[in-house]
Amino acid sequence: MNLRKRDHLKLSLELDVSFEEKTTWLEYVELIHRALPELNLDEISTETSFLGKTFGMPFLIEAMTGGIPEAAKINGNLAEAAERFSIPMEVGSQRAAIEDEKFEYTFKVARERAPNLFLIANLSGVQLVKDGVEVAEKAVEMIEANAISIHLNPLQELIQPEGSTEFRDVLKMIEKACERLDVPVIVKEVGCGISSEVAKLLEGAGVRAIDVAGAGGTCWAKIEMLRLREEDDERKDVAKTFLEWGIPTAASIIEVSSVVKIEVIGSGGIRSGLDVAKALSIGADMAGAAHPLLRPATENVESVEKILRRLRSELKAAMFLTGCKNIDELKNSPHVILGPLSEWKKQRASKV
Repeated sequence: MNLRKRDHLKLSLELDVSFEEKTTWLEYVELIHRALPELNLDEISTETSFLGKTFGMPFLIEAMTGGIPEAAKINGNLAEAAERFSIPMEVGSQRAAIEDEKFEYTFKVARERAPNLFLIANLSGVQLVKDGVEVAEKAVEMIEANAISIHLNPLQELIQPEGSTEFRDVLKMIEKACERLDVPVIVKEVGCGISSEVAKLLEGAGVRAIDVAGAGGTCWAKIEMLRLREEDDERKDVAKTFLEWGIPTAASIIEVSSVVKIEVIGSGGIRSGLDVAKALSIGADMAGAAHPLLRPATENVESVEKILRRLRSELKAAMFLTGCKNIDELKNSPHVILGPLSEWKKQRASKV
């Protein structure tokens, strides 16, 4: 477990682990420039509501790490910055700490450094099946979480040396978690996106929000492929074939937001405040990112804050240039969908 977590962190920091060809398709979303904004920049508010709470901007820090000593500094810096900006934060998968209590501090540090932070616990759907809802309750209790995210990662598990492909009954266990837990349940992918069909199943199970985590950002198939040994030739071949697998982020946002009434988080390759604005314009309620904040989090709180400040400034600029004084107006702002994203939406119209 420790070796896997350390590998993930090292590879993410040292190599380009993004998709080689596939993009988020947010480049096919054009917001409409408004030459007469009829507002002043300082009138614009980025405040928004999510899961019944008010936040400083429609952005959350996505899951990154935990379960290794290096993660304590990262999670602490992320948490402190998130609290200062009044945005939610999700910790990395807590499996390591569930299995060995000595790693709990690498997650608990987030709550210690940011007592008022909206903190999101994190477990895999596979682990939920294996260990029951009790493991989710333990994850929430460990960090005094305000919500929990259950991640779905079939492609990553398929390629990962230690992976499990036992996904039967994951939906049933998610439904049980929604019934028993005292905090909202979010379900997310890890870089391959969520379809309209899956979104409807999750809403029916009682999930409060869906995080699409679409293709176009970090490629976990690539990360796990890089971890494979020479004797894993067959698995490496599978990994190479599926390196470009997944629903692009923009397509997944449209798929999910078009069929559910619950809140939608647009993540997967979000790299700027303009990306955030585009994600909200096509249906997301929040946007999220991890990779742009990872290296800054290895440094200090101020480095994380610098990235968050840039994202907020870019988001406000996009709002100013489209004449939107608040987030509700941004969500209803006009846009044009071009290229393959337009074709995707057309072909999937009967589904979305």
